[in-house]
Amino acid sequence: MTEPLLEVRGVAIAFGGLRAVDDVSLAVPAGSLSALIGPNGAGKTTLFAIASGFLRPDRGSVRFDGRDITGRPPHLNARAGLTRTFQIVQPFAGQTVRDNIAVGAHLHLAGRREALAEAERVAARVGLAPQLDKPAADLTVAGRKRLELARALATRPKLLLLDEVLAGLNPQEIAEMLPVVRGIVAGGVTVLMIEHVMQAVMNLAEQVWVLSQGRLIAQGTPAQVTRDPAVVEAYLGHGTAARLLEAEA
Repeated sequence: MTEPLLEVRGVAIAFGGLRAVDDVSLAVPAGSLSALIGPNGAGKTTLFAIASGFLRPDRGSVRFDGRDITGRPPHLNARAGLTRTFQIVQPFAGQTVRDNIAVGAHLHLAGRREALAEAERVAARVGLAPQLDKPAADLTVAGRKRLELARALATRPKLLLLDEVLAGLNPQEIAEMLPVVRGIVAGGVTVLMIEHVMQAVMNLAEQVWVLSQGRLIAQGTPAQVTRDPAVVEAYLGHGTAARLLEAEA
């Protein structure tokens, strides 16, 4: 059996008296598009921080691409191919879109010309090619989300952890972003995404893990977790669950 690209084993971390993540395990297959969902404060972003090296767990381990990376610094993980985005997007506002993306490209490309050329290629993948010379400060929310995605892609990831890449977008912008995410996976990048837009999760994800109060309460396909009574009670509510299943049918 092929080893997962990312495997989190029994990780836990507490801040003061609050156990933010409590004995969580999950395995992300290479080439997959998976989602991590749950209510606000469930521990999703904390789990991303543990997986990517921004936090060291109190216990448990993280394996990436066959190696134990528990607590390894984020820049070393990024160089090895594990990159994350952030829910609060903070581009270099005074620089152009092109220069922002080139920052990510410089992880593997020392030359300025090569990094800028890579920025152009990545911008085309996420729909930012017409805005390469625009200052990042002038981008819309949707544009900034695409820029955050492009900067991460420029690091040449094997695994991309997307933290609410659809947050703050209107329905049309969400619909336009879905094929971008699918295209990233089709291009060979494995994606694990935190997302609250459940219709997008239903359309994108092959596998879903559900966190609540730091613990894993369900896992399975989107349809399976939507029908799970524990997920309905802790997160979705009966009305949302019914609408999602009706839309799927």
